[in-house]
Amino acid sequence: MEGSEDLISFVASLTGEGNLRVEENLGSGFVRLRISEAERRQAKHDIRHVEDIVIEMLRNARDAGASRIYIATAKEEHLRTLIFLDNGSGIPSSMAERIFDARVTSKLESMKMDEWGVHGRGMALFSIKQNVQEARLMASGEHQGSSFKILVDTEALHERADQSSWPAVEKDDEGVAHCVRGPKNIIRSSCEFALANQRSCEVYIGTPTEVAATLMAHAAEHLDAERLLFIECVGELPVVDRLGAAADAADLLSIAQGLGIEISERTAHRILSGQIKPLRGVAARLLRQRQPDATPRRLDLSRDRRGLKIDQDDLDAFSRAVESSFSDLAARYYIRLTDTPRIRVRRDRITISFDIAQDE
Repeated sequence: MEGSEDLISFVASLTGEGNLRVEENLGSGFVRLRISEAERRQAKHDIRHVEDIVIEMLRNARDAGASRIYIATAKEEHLRTLIFLDNGSGIPSSMAERIFDARVTSKLESMKMDEWGVHGRGMALFSIKQNVQEARLMASGEHQGSSFKILVDTEALHERADQSSWPAVEKDDEGVAHCVRGPKNIIRSSCEFALANQRSCEVYIGTPTEVAATLMAHAAEHLDAERLLFIECVGELPVVDRLGAAADAADLLSIAQGLGIEISERTAHRILSGQIKPLRGVAARLLRQRQPDATPRRLDLSRDRRGLKIDQDDLDAFSRAVESSFSDLAARYYIRLTDTPRIRVRRDRITISFDIAQDE
């Protein structure tokens, strides 16, 4: 009997998984889904490929006012790692978990329509998290920008087979550059976004190592020893500047890990010694724009800007000597070191920082 079937369906909807998905059983096989289930299904539809994630994260950073966006990406077997860092408005700590909820947005009055459709309905991060193995906010803060790390199982969410080719670019009759050939991979998605938004933000894409080196180089352009000397912790700095506070390879490894960037100790030393060349912006590379005449300053802990080179062994010996000399002061004022002294070599000064604790 039809009534019996409806009754069975109704009972099923009140028990088990059905109760989590169904708001009302309408009979004849029809149901009204709960809002959460409808949102989950919509989210699954929103993200069809890994490249969709890239576009959504770029749009989020742009709408947060970022002028610089960095994408670090790598793949091991079928696991794709994507790290997005930006210098936008950032996310308050109170919202760190809520931003992955459906319909949560900071764009109450600024929903946008761009080349990729409507943006600002509070579904991008929710959609991404529904489709990936892991999505985490690694670092952020109000007015500090953000770093997100996303892990994707490419057997579940597919990506283009060719992820190394760059697109060909041509200018139309009005002189506007467009990507015209090449696979629609992660690089091309970044390129299309960069060209469409080159007046407001610059995009950088590369391996985690390349992005770390680029962040160091950019931080060196405006961070100085005076500012670094007075910060209590690296978390006080904007996300994209934090690697510039690294005093040594161990510092660099720790700060990078906090941003979601995994590198080896050997790689950290190579970055600090300037062996890894910073990335060019995506738009600049596509349009073959010339590099600035002046090479950006690098944070190099083993030389100052006049060419002085200090061997790492000498720096270590100096650190030990300073630590030994500190013992008299420590005994007199009942303080102790909690870590080895940090030595920073800059153009016109050498600074030494001590992490201390008060003995009871």
